[in-house]
Amino acid sequence: MSVIFADTRTLESVDTSDNQQALAAGGVLTIDLGALRANYKHVADAIAPTRTAAVVKADAYGLGADKVAPQFYAAGCRDFFVAHLGEALNLQPYIGKDATIYILNGLQPQTEQLCAAHNIVPVLNSLEQLSNWAALAKSQNRTLPALLQLDTGMSRLGLSEQELQTLVADLSLLDGVDVKFIISHLASGDNVQSPQNKAQLERMQAALKLLPQHAVAFSNSGGTFMDRSYHYDLARPGIALYGGAPQENQPNPMQPVVSLQARVIQCRTVPAKTLVGYGGSYETQAETRIATIAVGYADGWLRHLSNKGCAYYGDVRLPIIGRVSMDSITLDVSALPEGALKLGSLVELIGPHQTLEHVAQDAGTIAYEVLTSLGNRYHRIYINDILA
Repeated sequence: MSVIFADTRTLESVDTSDNQQALAAGGVLTIDLGALRANYKHVADAIAPTRTAAVVKADAYGLGADKVAPQFYAAGCRDFFVAHLGEALNLQPYIGKDATIYILNGLQPQTEQLCAAHNIVPVLNSLEQLSNWAALAKSQNRTLPALLQLDTGMSRLGLSEQELQTLVADLSLLDGVDVKFIISHLASGDNVQSPQNKAQLERMQAALKLLPQHAVAFSNSGGTFMDRSYHYDLARPGIALYGGAPQENQPNPMQPVVSLQARVIQCRTVPAKTLVGYGGSYETQAETRIATIAVGYADGWLRHLSNKGCAYYGDVRLPIIGRVSMDSITLDVSALPEGALKLGSLVELIGPHQTLEHVAQDAGTIAYEVLTSLGNRYHRIYINDILA
């Protein structure tokens, strides 16, 4: 099904049943699957011959792993990263059997056998996780694949320097474990100027000299847009695939994937000195026309956008006034002609006038949080699906 958003006022080329569903929701979230495939190919082509994985954790950044992962697979992806074993098990039916799923957080105790039974590959982040995985391999008298993560300076996941030295002193700890990749994670990959990147690269290079030779996976989205010394054998972009900017303060080379529109519930005109929203946090300075839209923080529109975010109608910016409520937001629409907005009209929250990064900046956060916060109450429309 093809869906076209001609502007923020009308929803066109939608079949009748789908249109009724869209009308019943407070907002419409459109996900461009063609843009997802294009973004994957953009990264894959840029860093070849390095292999390009796809990070589809958190339900593909909130966009639906069952819809998103098959598009990456169709674009040539055969390596998929999630955070938890449960995510991996849910993902398996939607990608080909020749694809590999890796679990970034590794495994909780007593889940190793389930993971191995489904041919899912854990990332081993500690000697304890390594020991548990090796014990299962020994009990089953076979070799089990895994990734081994080193902490190169983020202090979040991976073998510490002390654990690395313990492993180097006794490589028999790896018996029964087929290490497919040594991995680590860039803490400042989105800032190419950060000295932390070079420091982490040097720590990775030093660690690799101590271990048997293995393939390496090092770059996240930001790292794929750094020089080739960061690329190694496998990269695992995330936010870039979903249209987010991989590098801060740089032009975004990725295609936008999501657009979000919200419906108007009510319009009114209020006099000067009128308090708006919870706590009366905004007071009008003159007669003001207000539109209330049917999206709020329960839909992932962050409360930090109160009195500083905006929506758009056509090219006109409509400031948020008052606090973002659970189910609604109030906009100052005085810049529009009277009567331009009516019950059911659509305004743009994410789209050509306002990117994920713009929203994140207004909210004092990052595009990742904006994207993964988008809730389940929107009517979702997937366009450019080559698998439909």
